[in-house]
Amino acid sequence: MESILEQLKPVIGLFGQSPYMKAAVILLLSLLAAKLVGLFVNRGIRKLTQHTKTSLDDQLITLLHRPLFWTVVLLGMLLAAAVAELSPTLLTATRAAIISLLLFWWMLFGLRASRVILSSFSRHGDATSLVRPQTLPLFTNLVAIIIIALGVYFIFQAWDVDMTAWLASAGIAGIAIGFAAKDTLANLFSGVFILADSPYKIGDYVVIDNTVRGMVTHIGIRSTRLLTRDDVEVTIPNSVMGNSKVINESGGPHEKYRIRIRVSVAYGSDIDQVCALMQAIGEEEPQVCSDPVPRVRFRSFGDSGLVVDLMAWVEKPELRGKVSHELNCTIYKRFMAEGIEIPYMKQDLYIKSLPDTPWQEHNG
Repeated sequence: MESILEQLKPVIGLFGQSPYMKAAVILLLSLLAAKLVGLFVNRGIRKLTQHTKTSLDDQLITLLHRPLFWTVVLLGMLLAAAVAELSPTLLTATRAAIISLLLFWWMLFGLRASRVILSSFSRHGDATSLVRPQTLPLFTNLVAIIIIALGVYFIFQAWDVDMTAWLASAGIAGIAIGFAAKDTLANLFSGVFILADSPYKIGDYVVIDNTVRGMVTHIGIRSTRLLTRDDVEVTIPNSVMGNSKVINESGGPHEKYRIRIRVSVAYGSDIDQVCALMQAIGEEEPQVCSDPVPRVRFRSFGDSGLVVDLMAWVEKPELRGKVSHELNCTIYKRFMAEGIEIPYMKQDLYIKSLPDTPWQEHNG
């Protein structure tokens, strides 16, 4: 600050020795310098950013114009206050007010710039990126809280306000809130980890601990919602989701889902005919994927028949019930037409002898 004043003394001295006149000259010079900086940003830097492929730099330059302008003006006001020969108390208050305005402008720029940057990252990110449309509100609010907290801290520092007591009170309050809302905080942190780790996404079919199965319709900070096949919406806290075994039926290299049709045929059946017939049924079903092709496997010798599996793939997990129904109906009809017996459990009761009754004893 002192070196800048020394360099400006020859120019300021041309307008007299009045401190108020010197302050007014410095203010005018700062306004002129702010205009020049604005022209440089608009016509110089903006031309360079127009040749880039992304629009992020153009948005940041637009946001940067006003903070730079007011930074130059406020620095000029600081210089003007230094040469205006104000009283020490008034000079201290003026400096604190100007620094507070300066911090406010850059805090506002940080909030807007972080929102633009995070939005750009979320648009261009993939499924494994940390910042995605689902996690964008979380990171936007988190960065905003950090910027505002830092801005408020430095503004208090500019006014020589001791923040030790405030920070201690905030720490005690944080501990109390943590104990009082531990379940809510557990859901919050689990939601953050779920959004960051992405074990599932909206539209996936998941099974939770082999008990609840449904399509993910919403992933929030507190809970995850599933829509079951009965059209019943189930809301599960994220802390439960984070500690449960989640089977993502839509995950893997593709969304296709394999169904298994298990059939038992009577001993003595032509196993080659059975396998060929089930293979043909799987390939003829229009809702069964042709890639991978359906497969038939002779699994085991059962108690009452030969166990054969037809394994086929469907495009989406929600089709498994409908396609299984179609395949079961077709297999039953074709087996009946071909005379292939589907065994079922039968019990034969043999009576070796009847006990003596009072009537038999009387007639005997």
